[in-house]
Amino acid sequence: MASGITSSTSITGTSAAATADTKSIAGNFTQFLTLLTTQLKNQNPLDPLDTNQFTQQLVQFAGVEQQLKTNASLDTILTNSKAASASSASGLIGRTITADGASTDLADGKATWTLTPERAAAKAVVTIKSSDGTVVATKTTTLKAGAQSFEWDGTSTSGLSAKDGRYTITVDALDTTGARVTVDTKVSGKVDGVDLSGSEPVLTIGTARVPASSVKTLAAPSA
Repeated sequence: MASGITSSTSITGTSAAATADTKSIAGNFTQFLTLLTTQLKNQNPLDPLDTNQFTQQLVQFAGVEQQLKTNASLDTILTNSKAASASSASGLIGRTITADGASTDLADGKATWTLTPERAAAKAVVTIKSSDGTVVATKTTTLKAGAQSFEWDGTSTSGLSAKDGRYTITVDALDTTGARVTVDTKVSGKVDGVDLSGSEPVLTIGTARVPASSVKTLAAPSA
């Protein structure tokens, strides 16, 4: 898959919506000012506008003005934040990452996961499923405490080589007393693209898609 960045209209769309909202509020603000000015010009000299009512209208006037300024500031902050996220995510292209997840790609006869049990497991049954949910292979192993790599060479339970593609694992582990052990799973790979079409940058690793927020570790880019 060619490296690259998939840009989007999300930032532009959000900005356009915010601008439309601001114009709507600005229109109401102008209309309010016109009405208030007209009311002052045409008030009865013998029965002038009630002071309390006039004060309330001035407070409303100030509130609308403050809302306009707040909306403009928030829009600027949001735009700058998205630009910073996009720039940061694009810098991950070519770097190897580790992220939360149980799905990764089998490529050239190799798929790797990082398993982290909460404590040592005397027996761990690792089930590997294809993208359609079919069980492809089952492996039984032991797990020491702490993070460790689990590698699958693509050999299915029937002894045949599985096709390259996306595979997911589940781990059922027990300690020496037979108590269940929770195992955290992470995936690793080299980032070859960034999708910016959503509210959060998504990194692509082959056909795998990893939200930028799920990234846990980074490695230096390949030479």
